[in-house]
Amino acid sequence: MQATDTDARRMIRRASPAGRAAAAVAVAALLLPVLAGCSDEGSSTEPRTDASARGASASAGASAPALKPLPAKVPEELKPYYGQKLKWRSCDSEGSGGSGDAGSSGDAGGSGGFQCAELRVPLDYAHPGADDDSDLGLAVTRKKAEGGKKARIGSLQVNPGGPGGSAVDYVEQAAGLAYPPEVRKRYDMVGMDPRGVARSEPIECLSDRQMDAFTRTDQTPDSGAETRRLSSAYERFAKGCEERTGKRLGHVSTTEAARDMDVLRAVLGDKKLHYFGASYGTYLGAYYAGLFPQRSGRLVLDGAMDPTLSSLRVNREQTAGFDTAFRAFARDCAGRDDCPLGTGGVKAAGRELSALFKKIDADPVPTDDSSRDLTESLATTGVIRAMYDEASWPTLREALAAAKKGEGAPLLALSDDYYERGADGKYTNIMFANPAVNCVDLPPAFSSSADVEKSLPSFEKASPVFGRGFAWAAFNCGSWPVKPTGSPHHIKAEGAAPIVVVGTTRDPATPYRWARGLAGQLDSARLLTYEGDGHTAYQRGSKCVDEAIDAYLLDNRPPKDGTTCS
Repeated sequence: MQATDTDARRMIRRASPAGRAAAAVAVAALLLPVLAGCSDEGSSTEPRTDASARGASASAGASAPALKPLPAKVPEELKPYYGQKLKWRSCDSEGSGGSGDAGSSGDAGGSGGFQCAELRVPLDYAHPGADDDSDLGLAVTRKKAEGGKKARIGSLQVNPGGPGGSAVDYVEQAAGLAYPPEVRKRYDMVGMDPRGVARSEPIECLSDRQMDAFTRTDQTPDSGAETRRLSSAYERFAKGCEERTGKRLGHVSTTEAARDMDVLRAVLGDKKLHYFGASYGTYLGAYYAGLFPQRSGRLVLDGAMDPTLSSLRVNREQTAGFDTAFRAFARDCAGRDDCPLGTGGVKAAGRELSALFKKIDADPVPTDDSSRDLTESLATTGVIRAMYDEASWPTLREALAAAKKGEGAPLLALSDDYYERGADGKYTNIMFANPAVNCVDLPPAFSSSADVEKSLPSFEKASPVFGRGFAWAAFNCGSWPVKPTGSPHHIKAEGAAPIVVVGTTRDPATPYRWARGLAGQLDSARLLTYEGDGHTAYQRGSKCVDEAIDAYLLDNRPPKDGTTCS
């Protein structure tokens, strides 16, 4: 599948090196689990960063069972996969890592220095090679170390998050071009689209026209009829995924993706995995470390998730994270004379935004597209998109001002960016892969609309502005056609090399407490804190963060546990 050239992706290519890398993380990691959250700590805008807070966060998930590592020896039935030879070829200008002829093995040149190949992995690791339709082809791209063989440390596999973000796009549009020169000099930059994502046997659920209708669905139902319409929308979505994807829908778990990464590690000739994961990519990286601690090399997990949490807790705590981010935006906005939410402070700004959403719910706002008015659900999504990156705040102020004047196009553009909808009306598959992975990784947060109704007070306490919508968004796995194969786990990864866990104090999508929770579990974790706004920290302007991570990747010098940057 060819990637859609959205405005956000064009922005990645236009931006400065640091900006391209940061923007790529923000774009690719937009969705993360399922959206939502109320933490035990409320909605404080200044999460605690002390050691006692980290310990408390770690103990909160102590009841989850431990993730057991896999045997160090590769099973006989998997050796054909581990022993395969990749056939590298020159990547075309569109970066379609999994399409076209394989070409010959060896040092094929690439467009911009990028080489592409396809990795063969079993659909089901419990029954590899069971029949002719039992393998998957996963798209891989790499840019070889610019310093040559003598300077090369090995491969650096990267994943930008999601789930559903394309690692192939991330390498070709950001990491392979904009990561620090010394990192690119010492590492082959490698990205593999996980199973079900982008070019790797992608999950399909709805047509573009059906997706347009789905994104317009009212996610804050005010009546029994609206609740039934929302439930029906989720059911149609799930049925579409089952009909269009088939048996692959049950084999897109994080555990399976982590095992795929180990196959790629071996095929690339690396004794240990060196890895950078952002957002959901930290969840994937943590599972790799838990399953293969003896093969874990220099792992950096930025914008960390906590694998001990249930889907309900993930959603509630994420809601609180977005409320924290909104408060930061509102505080900044209220200090400006032209703030579209007024200058009365944070609470007043929240009431003003809620009133705007209510008005749009009753009377959708026209846009430049006569077939797509700005509905409440699309407007909310546009605001959420801007919470990922404080650089988007000026755009959000302009979009909110326009919406209040009856012009919906700017907020719709932000919403389209979030959903990865191109100007041609075509969607990438991130919004299909995202729930497919989430719904198989964990039991659903809610199984019925009655369950959602019971939890509304806790979600609305987490965020008076977003809580109701986030609670109903967490209902999307309630009618999923495939039973979950995963559950919350405590990951220790005993015996692994130092693992750098990075958390941003006002991160909306991966609340800071999740970084503390993950660092408290991992036996060899080094917690690196960034006191700031936005989603993730590396390559976002903090010299302190960048130098700490680069020192680890390049010189194997992890930061001191508890290091704080601003």
